Amino acid sequence: MRFAPILLAAMAAWGQTETTFEGRPALTIGNDRIELLLLPQGGAFASLVLKSDKEGLNPMWNPLRLARQAGRPVDTITSTGHFVCVDGFGPTSTEERAAGLMGHGEAHRQPWKLVGGDRKGKRQSYVFSATLPVVQEVFTRRLEVIDGEEVVYVDSELESLLGFDRPVNWAEHATIGPPFLAPGRTVVDVSAGRCMTRPELGKSPPVPRRIVPGEDFNWPMAPATGGGTADLRYMPAGHNSMDHSGCTVDPAQRLAWVTALNLDKRLLLGYVWRREEFPWIQKWMNYPPDERTAWGLEFGTQPFDVPRRETVDLGKMFDVPAFRWLPAKSKIGARYLMFYTRVPEGFERVDEVTYAEGKITLADKKNGKRVDLAAAGGI
Repeated sequence: MRFAPILLAAMAAWGQTETTFEGRPALTIGNDRIELLLLPQGGAFASLVLKSDKEGLNPMWNPLRLARQAGRPVDTITSTGHFVCVDGFGPTSTEERAAGLMGHGEAHRQPWKLVGGDRKGKRQSYVFSATLPVVQEVFTRRLEVIDGEEVVYVDSELESLLGFDRPVNWAEHATIGPPFLAPGRTVVDVSAGRCMTRPELGKSPPVPRRIVPGEDFNWPMAPATGGGTADLRYMPAGHNSMDHSGCTVDPAQRLAWVTALNLDKRLLLGYVWRREEFPWIQKWMNYPPDERTAWGLEFGTQPFDVPRRETVDLGKMFDVPAFRWLPAKSKIGARYLMFYTRVPEGFERVDEVTYAEGKITLADKKNGKRVDLAAAGGI
């Protein structure tokens, strides 16, 4: 996919270039501290690295590399890294599939056009747009970085081209993978409220489960299939399972957050968003006994990735809505911050993430550690 010459000229002026990721066109977005690779086919955040990290460790899930290394065919369109599921999060009905609507919505399958951007002082911004032909919506995303920061600001807007209100499903499918994801050495923390393990997956043959399906629990200790509880903050050693859990984000906090920390490299990926826009977070814990391991930190409008009819039938869980309304000929939006940083020795967990006075603060209260990240763009 090629970008318009006028935008390429602007990108060059900002020090940005076209590149490739696993042989696919990609766009570099970054500043003096971080570098993000975006795939214009589907808009996925395929790679995020710290420029100071000599190893260039990318926390994002890369099924393209895993398939290549295993000698398996690589699909023409393969979800990778952090991709957006809109309008749709999960499988589709028979009728929707017949109409051309595939799983996880259309945005991650459509070409994203770079339609604008600028540089003002220390700030660089990029605006992308994708047309969703089956659901007749337009998805627009603005990315911004500020020199001296390890933060990406993400503003999104979904516009209906139809003349009636409709329920929509929208999730940010942030997914980590190896080598950043390692058994017992990668820790996930989240501002969780009430949680439930996903009911039976309906897979044939059945997928091994580590946690009991369809049970309420308090994060992070979920009922284990072998008795007792399983700590969902860690990927287990000797793994062979796939599980999902859905949690409300803490209703006592204005902002919601999730973090993933590699203890050995002391590298931490995190997200902060507005609770009213994405009141749910699903953890997709995919731990097969091979290289396809992935952990989805999927914040969105519903507790589980299920067909649209199921979310509408559910209505609410724990008295929290399971979908958002998109009014006729109107737009809805969402904003979140994505950050990637190195933490100090002895920082082992995240108990709290706050935002105030232009900075994100991460607190490890157990060990008396904290990290402050400049974030002048706000949330």
